[in-house]
Amino acid sequence: MLNPPLPAVTVTEPASLSVWRIFLVFSRIAMTGFGGVMPFAYRALVEQYRWLSAEEFARYLALSQVLPGPTICNVALMIGKRYAGIAGALAAVAGLIIGPFLLVIALGVAYQRFGDLAMVQDALRGMTAVAAGLVLTTAVKMAMSLFDKRGKDGGTGKPDKGKMPGRQMGLHVVLMTLAFAGLALLKWRLIVVFALLALPGSVAAYFLKDKNG
Repeated sequence: MLNPPLPAVTVTEPASLSVWRIFLVFSRIAMTGFGGVMPFAYRALVEQYRWLSAEEFARYLALSQVLPGPTICNVALMIGKRYAGIAGALAAVAGLIIGPFLLVIALGVAYQRFGDLAMVQDALRGMTAVAAGLVLTTAVKMAMSLFDKRGKDGGTGKPDKGKMPGRQMGLHVVLMTLAFAGLALLKWRLIVVFALLALPGSVAAYFLKDKNG
């Protein structure tokens, strides 16, 4: 029996946000993002505040991956610019940097003094496992959003799109598998994997979409 479709996430998109609110939200994301900010950013921006849909977050992340600079900073720039212009973009990046900068300095001083203790080493190993789990969970959620593109039609509650056609789904699976093989198994550089897959993948997606209407 087929699983029932997942409920659509309604994105709450205000016309604008204050610069201060953007700064506070990204500061909170940065200060709670031990082991990697991206899972916490997904939870806050998609699930908690609903500033982005899962599909929009995936698009921002994909674009940020191929731009120079830290990925999360690129995502923050685009979201801040979307809701509050240039000032919002600067506030988002400042929120990501200022708090962690001060915290890392304090933790660095503490680690130099207590880092050789067995208790500290055990705690770091435990945090590594938790961070890996958070990253994996975020990846699974984003992958699921690619395969279940259900939206709402003008607030009527009726889905305007069903699941993607089988050929498009197959293409996504193939591209994700090849990217995983190139990065994780063959240890190729990200730019090499992107150069090999982006153009043929984009062309194939275009023709499949056109063929399926």
